[in-house]
Amino acid sequence: MADTTEAKVLEARACAKYVRVAPRKARLVVDQIRNKSVDQALEVLQFSNRAVAEDVSKVVRSAVANAQNNLELRPDNLVIKAAYVDEGPTLKRIRPRAKGSASRINKRTSHITVIVAPRKEA
Repeated sequence: MADTTEAKVLEARACAKYVRVAPRKARLVVDQIRNKSVDQALEVLQFSNRAVAEDVSKVVRSAVANAQNNLELRPDNLVIKAAYVDEGPTLKRIRPRAKGSASRINKRTSHITVIVAPRKEA
């Protein structure tokens, strides 16, 4: 029983909320780094053409820092165990159209979460 509780403790997480990017676009980047080592993931994000890659990179670095400072884990031994994007609140805006009508513009937001764990557990 002690092993299961210890396994849950040895993972660090970081979350960025209300990121101003559509979740569908953010998931394309997050899917590329799942189950990779932290070094590989940061390299993939560095050379990605997507703008959200910078935000995802910040979240990965934050999760590594949490693992290093709070759990005293070595950063070179970490793997991205889970990474997912949830939908945040949508900002609803109005665009004027012809003949006095209006159409809705949805500005979507995302919550990006990354969980890192030591290599043997992931």
